[in-house]
Amino acid sequence: MESRVKTRQDAPMDFRGQVFLAPLTKGGNLPFRRVCLEHGCKVTMGEMAYAYQVKKRSKSELALLRRHPDETCFGAQIAASRIDDAVFAGKAAAERGAAFVDLNCGCPIHDIVKRRMGAVLLQKPSKLGELVAGMVKEIPVPVTVKIRLGWSEDEQNASEVAKVVEESGAAALFVHGRTREQRYSRAADWESIARIASERSIPVIGNGDLLTWYEVRDRWQQSGVASVMIGRGALIKPWIFREIAEQQAWEPSDVERLGVYHDFAQKLKQHFRDDEKGKERAMRFLPWHFDFFCRYRPLSGERWEAAAKQHPLLQTRFADDEADLSVLEQLLRDPRPELHQRLALLLWESADVAEAEQRALQLAQEMPPVAGEVGEVATAQG
Repeated sequence: MESRVKTRQDAPMDFRGQVFLAPLTKGGNLPFRRVCLEHGCKVTMGEMAYAYQVKKRSKSELALLRRHPDETCFGAQIAASRIDDAVFAGKAAAERGAAFVDLNCGCPIHDIVKRRMGAVLLQKPSKLGELVAGMVKEIPVPVTVKIRLGWSEDEQNASEVAKVVEESGAAALFVHGRTREQRYSRAADWESIARIASERSIPVIGNGDLLTWYEVRDRWQQSGVASVMIGRGALIKPWIFREIAEQQAWEPSDVERLGVYHDFAQKLKQHFRDDEKGKERAMRFLPWHFDFFCRYRPLSGERWEAAAKQHPLLQTRFADDEADLSVLEQLLRDPRPELHQRLALLLWESADVAEAEQRALQLAQEMPPVAGEVGEVATAQG
């Protein structure tokens, strides 16, 4: 299903046949994107940046447009309500190596909405069209748009919005299969995504509730979308891109997963520097990521494929009632934030995976893993 990714340096990007890493607020930091790249991701996207702050040359917002040299196809996402802000931010992203610039028209959080950006633009298709057209005219790389199905269940106008987006010159459209009101509380509506894909000529990329390679395969084939986008599924297991490419599950052992997390810690250290200030900055991210890492469960196709056809596994509760789980496995599944903080620190301080494992087992003696709780993937936010 996956085609060759073309960078802006050699030829226009092909938005069909790709698996995109979603622009994850906080989760889509540069070190995490590098982890995804190592596990098969080809097209990455940065965290959403406020266009008006980029125009003010805010260092924190400009940092969100930064592309790592390993990211051969990187998309920058911006939130904007004014054409001049959007154009300035889009050009800044292109100058920094972005292969395309995405306009966020789906973010549901209050801070975005009150500034009349994100999902609020779904309520004003004509204004959205003007914004997209202005960006397309001035930004030297393809412009895409990411939307939800509508503002609320009673106000689903994604078909109208998609038509406006295409007519305004966007190169592709990302569709998250929920409304702003639903946030992440409902299963993604892939039937609506399929309808929109059938109505439009530009590539439509489907997004929502993709946790396993077989769910990706089924949603992709059944909906007829041009490509798919992975969000929370990548936060839980960044190796999902490898699974999609190989069309088979990779079920890493507890030690192998600890190795992935240790690698992430080292990439954070490289990015923020190995000093106290760098450690402080990294600890804003690594413990947060463990709230997702702890939700990983091996979901082999033989056991779970039929269930996934009935209800998405990302919205399913899993009881931790398996017998003979190792101490390390129990520790990695533990949902306690205070434990995540300790795990993050020991990964930062460990020279290698062997030392990290030894220290994790010592931590398990100090903080015995919580047993018998329900691991819930459904509440993950991304």
